[in-house]
Amino acid sequence: MTWLDLADDTPFGLDNLPYGVFSAGGAPERRIGVPVGDHVLDLTAAAAVTAAAFAPLLTAGVLNPLLAAGPATWRDVRASVREWLTEPRYADQLRPHLVPLAEVATHLAFEVADYVDFYSSEHHALNAGKIFRPDATELPPNWKHLPIGYHGRAGTVVASGTPVVRPHGQRKPRNADAPSFGPSQRLDIEAEVGFVVGVPSTAGTPVPTADFADHVFGVCLVNDWSARDIQAWEYQPLGPFLGKSFATSVSPWIVPLAALEHARVDGPPQDPEPFEYLRTGEKWGLDLALEVRLNGHLVSSPPFATQYWTAPQQLAHLTVNGASLRTGDLFASGTVTGPERDQQGSFLELSWGGQEPLELPGGVTRTFLEDGDEVVISATAPGPAGTRIGFGDVRGTVVPG
Repeated sequence: MTWLDLADDTPFGLDNLPYGVFSAGGAPERRIGVPVGDHVLDLTAAAAVTAAAFAPLLTAGVLNPLLAAGPATWRDVRASVREWLTEPRYADQLRPHLVPLAEVATHLAFEVADYVDFYSSEHHALNAGKIFRPDATELPPNWKHLPIGYHGRAGTVVASGTPVVRPHGQRKPRNADAPSFGPSQRLDIEAEVGFVVGVPSTAGTPVPTADFADHVFGVCLVNDWSARDIQAWEYQPLGPFLGKSFATSVSPWIVPLAALEHARVDGPPQDPEPFEYLRTGEKWGLDLALEVRLNGHLVSSPPFATQYWTAPQQLAHLTVNGASLRTGDLFASGTVTGPERDQQGSFLELSWGGQEPLELPGGVTRTFLEDGDEVVISATAPGPAGTRIGFGDVRGTVVPG
């Protein structure tokens, strides 16, 4: 029960309580907020008026101090917010600090320390291999032995809603005799799920899969924008560079791991059995239902539960060589793609490398993105008693370079 008037089907109910950063009324000050129903609770103000012990962690305009505080504090903050919103004695105190969700501007919720992107969907890896290397029939020989990833550019991780400028770079189509330079003609998206690190680790000390929840604060949505023509020319032998590093968009709300208990599932069977450091004793696959919309039209519904490598395995692999975690590290799943055509998380797959244009309402077709196109990725997860947990949207509009 709550003293708030919440719709039964709200994606931001008391079982969710994600965290983000917002401003309101044109004011430049950035506040920590928790969306609940159709409002955002100004958590910075709420903690101050209730004299919460953790109030100083919420004054920086970013989540990093809270992220670094660790699981005990995360549990304390979550329990306090639930109490404030369910106990009538707090109603008069907190109502002035509820801001209509439609009136807030959201910002990047945390300062990104490092960004790593993985390649953990077997369906996507098979599709991409066939498109980029038409003679390929199998996964790369290392793919089922380790979570493949690349180290991205933290400085170009941007908030949802930030325009995406079409990148320039070198391209060389298969039928061209020499490379050329110019704006990407094969601009794409990758619908992904991201994990935000709170507690750092010590250099030289790997983080085991069992310690995943001791370090990772929560989950967001990611769009890893990709220039496929630039990528195809540059990626051998060292992997993605300029084809990826121009923009990565993240959703405004970070859903804490505690909100996803009902979404946890077993990951797919893994064969061969992973090395010991990659073995897990807990269910950390997540039953998230993603949706990808282009200019308002639903074009794909990727299922995250099909990912071959789970987040604890990715974190363990990321640190097994002794690399340390830092507060604000972001690591993403890689493109989420299911076995069906309407579950593919990139236009590379949806148009099969541009060979099969995607048909949209009104006779419009797309292979890759055109200037002015808006892409919106959303997701929900199971909550208690048949409810759904919402993640909000990660959106971006392509503008000319």
